[in-house]
Amino acid sequence: MKEKFLENKLAERKAQHAFRQLKLTEGCVDFCSNDYLGYARREWPVSGITHGSTGSRLLSGNSAKAVSLEQQLAAFHGSEASLLFNSGYDANLALLSAVAGRNDLIVYDQLSHASIRDGIRLGQARAFSFRHNDLADLEKKLETGAGENRFVVTESVFSMDGHLAPLHDIAAICERYQAHLIVDEAHALGILGEKGEGLSQSLGLASRCLARVYTFGKAAGAHGAVITGSALLKDFLVNFARPLIYSTALPPAALEAIGHAYASFPGSTAEREKLRQLIANFRATDLPFERLDSTTPIQGVIIPGNKEVKQVAGVLHDSGFDVRPILSPTVPQGSERLRIVLHAFNTTAELQGLVGLLSGLRKQAEHD
Repeated sequence: MKEKFLENKLAERKAQHAFRQLKLTEGCVDFCSNDYLGYARREWPVSGITHGSTGSRLLSGNSAKAVSLEQQLAAFHGSEASLLFNSGYDANLALLSAVAGRNDLIVYDQLSHASIRDGIRLGQARAFSFRHNDLADLEKKLETGAGENRFVVTESVFSMDGHLAPLHDIAAICERYQAHLIVDEAHALGILGEKGEGLSQSLGLASRCLARVYTFGKAAGAHGAVITGSALLKDFLVNFARPLIYSTALPPAALEAIGHAYASFPGSTAEREKLRQLIANFRATDLPFERLDSTTPIQGVIIPGNKEVKQVAGVLHDSGFDVRPILSPTVPQGSERLRIVLHAFNTTAELQGLVGLLSGLRKQAEHD
């Protein structure tokens, strides 16, 4: 059979209880999406907006709307310039494959998102990971790693754990070793900072980063991403970032949605406060499982084993709660987990229902 090799690889996944499928979960309480502020549920006022951009930005796809939006985002994020991309994955692929050359060194947090790893892999630089949020290990890697130019890459909020990066200390280490800092702010945008500007900017570190990546598929409830930095960095990416050069540009309708989201971020203080309350409530519950220490909407409940965590997620789904299991190899074996995501639109009663069900499942398992 022509496709036997595909079948064999999928059989391996099934044997590991790691087989993935696309699922619909209509009618369930959302405790899994990245729609932290509920923007994806809003219907923005749109009139006379087209849905095609006709080509790449360098051909026919550029527009006054795209240029204006980039100026708006640069101003919001306190940067000299910004450049739009079709997704966070595209942005990381573009940035990391282009900015570091053959004689350069990249040191990245070992829990960095797949898009960061894939961008590094597509480039020509030497690369090493450092232990998650381990400043001593980061410094050791920079001390011993040679490179004409050196780059440190981290997320501000880690997507599978909810941990915050110690950005003040990382920025100081970068300056000590003359390394360029790149921060992926995907899960901080809209959530952290007085106006939802993200972690690095709220800490006053914007000018100490070579580049910051913000994606719009999370709290912005839209689609696409932006890289902020200097005008020189923007010119460089326009010339060397292949995902930008060879992709059809974002359509006007997407640009409109992004603009509305950014205009709404500063006024969404009530939503951010509601999130903080839900996070505090969840952290205060006496849940009989190991939990990851997170002060963000991403809360990890450890249930080792792909089969075991999938079974628990299935019971939650059948009870009306949409919580997704995170399986190995996405996370290290033995740290499989439920990734519970809290939103401003979740109610206290919904959270109590989820916690009560989880507690009951553990007690039932111990009794059995």
